[in-house]
Amino acid sequence: MDAAGHDGSRQTVVTLDLEGVLVPEIWVAVAERTGIDGLRRTTRDEPDYDVLMRGRLDLLDRHGLTMSFIGEVIAGLAPLAGAIEFLDALRERTQVIILSDTFEQFAAPLMRQLRWPTILCHHLVVDHDRIVDYRLRMPDQKRHAVDAFRSLRYRVLAAGDSYNDISMLDAADVAFLFRAPANVRDEFPRFPAVDGYDELLERLTEQV
Repeated sequence: MDAAGHDGSRQTVVTLDLEGVLVPEIWVAVAERTGIDGLRRTTRDEPDYDVLMRGRLDLLDRHGLTMSFIGEVIAGLAPLAGAIEFLDALRERTQVIILSDTFEQFAAPLMRQLRWPTILCHHLVVDHDRIVDYRLRMPDQKRHAVDAFRSLRYRVLAAGDSYNDISMLDAADVAFLFRAPANVRDEFPRFPAVDGYDELLERLTEQV
């Protein structure tokens, strides 16, 4: 152990949420384009991911929104200001894995802009350009991924902003809420809350 209490024999890996941490909320962007307020609801609001996604799929069906249309919305999005520089600086110091409850079909254009970091996420079922269902890579994949990294003797540092990040944060050795809304901060005061990339980079790299 060093003076800060770190086990020098364990390499580190950082696991980050995607939407709200590095890129805008995709469903909120679709809501803004279409005016469908129900699509503004995210994992910051709804703890049950299946309830959230079933509601989204119903709204897509009712309004006739296609995968192509959502792809056009995503193509117009850019990483949050400072996110690329933050991620580049962090990846110079340690390994970084993005653990997200988004979908492969949504993530690719944004991963290109972020210089292709590794992402573990889910998959949409698309039939004739209509999103008809979704397939989880596995239930609670964020926690399982952190547990797996720790079983490989990695020291895991994590940051997220929503209800669906809590199991990941709980499983990590060190965890932070990043730009989380007040309801999440209030429910989970055990996680330090950070609002800026510079501070998050400092807090993470001092643990590497």
